[in-house]
Amino acid sequence: MAARETENEAARANYTYRQTVLVEEIGARGVKVGEYRETRDVVFSPLTGRLEEVLGRPFNSLQRLVLTEEDFRDVREVQPFLFTRERLWAYQTRFRGEESVDGLACWVLEVKPRQILDGQRLFDGLLWIDPADYSIVRTHGRAEPQIVRSKGENLFPRFTTFREKVDGRHRFPVHTHADDILPFRSGPQRIRLTIRYLDYRRFAAESSVTFDKEEIK
Repeated sequence: MAARETENEAARANYTYRQTVLVEEIGARGVKVGEYRETRDVVFSPLTGRLEEVLGRPFNSLQRLVLTEEDFRDVREVQPFLFTRERLWAYQTRFRGEESVDGLACWVLEVKPRQILDGQRLFDGLLWIDPADYSIVRTHGRAEPQIVRSKGENLFPRFTTFREKVDGRHRFPVHTHADDILPFRSGPQRIRLTIRYLDYRRFAAESSVTFDKEEIK
């Protein structure tokens, strides 16, 4: 499975796509009281490689929630979690049986961090794996660690990420959803998170080298 994930990561690095993020702050009786939303294009540059371009200005009307560097890092690294060979050392795993996902019989694997070093953001949850090709169909869990300090807290919701085959072979993340209540000391806060990964397009670049005839004499 890790070999398959490594292949998926390498394939995904050759695609551009649009990513939309919506964070909703939910108050009493399920009423939305604030939101944060942004749209980014993940593209390639000949000079800098992979980069993100924010389209327009993000909209932010959140009342109690404050989005942090860890939140945006999780959007890039944890929500679309790819369990590659190089990440194996950081996790312990346990087979949890079989379960059907949208009519597909899958293996279920529990994944937990062995330890969390300072500055790391890791995944803790379950993976649903297609035994036909060892590709991950769905992930469900939470980014760790939860950050609790004397002067404040930085808590993160449980989420589910769904994958689909975008090229007939590789399964890429297409949708992440979370609807969770974060237990802040100041009081519980419900949060909804929606991330969509849209319009995957394979990136291709053509280059050529030319020589002046005088230079090769």
